[in-house]
Amino acid sequence: MDVLHAPWRMKYIDKSNKEKIDCIFCEFIKEREDEKRLILYRGKKAFIMFNAFPYNPGHLMVAPYHHTGNYDELNQEEILEINLLVQKCLKALKKTMDPHGFNIGINMGKVAGAGFEDHVHVHIVPRWEGDTNFMPVVGETKVIPEALDVTYRKLKEAWEE
Repeated sequence: MDVLHAPWRMKYIDKSNKEKIDCIFCEFIKEREDEKRLILYRGKKAFIMFNAFPYNPGHLMVAPYHHTGNYDELNQEEILEINLLVQKCLKALKKTMDPHGFNIGINMGKVAGAGFEDHVHVHIVPRWEGDTNFMPVVGETKVIPEALDVTYRKLKEAWEE
């Protein structure tokens, strides 16, 4: 049997090795270390960051600065900026990665699959024909063909154009 080694996944699996952070969205925006925290863009009401454990290369999240787990608690200005940033993400991802499609969604609440249920955020996942193969189905392993820092640099350059 072939073995695929993915030591970077231990940060996700090993709970004892995790940083003790109440809310990654609130903590990361305070730090002002955008590249380290994979923050692509800061707007007035919302910001964009990469998912550190992506479903696919280019998996982005758009989150409001407002700490709430409920989309219905956001005001109109926050909702407008979030949606405009989602649109801008799509344009940048199309330009740099040429995906065949996208999954865009919000998991609100733990039972809906929210990993961070106390801070609502929109997932933008680029998709390519054939990107779901035997590895996640049989091997319970997702293969990401591009390093996060490489994808970050590509999108950062496209974003600033």
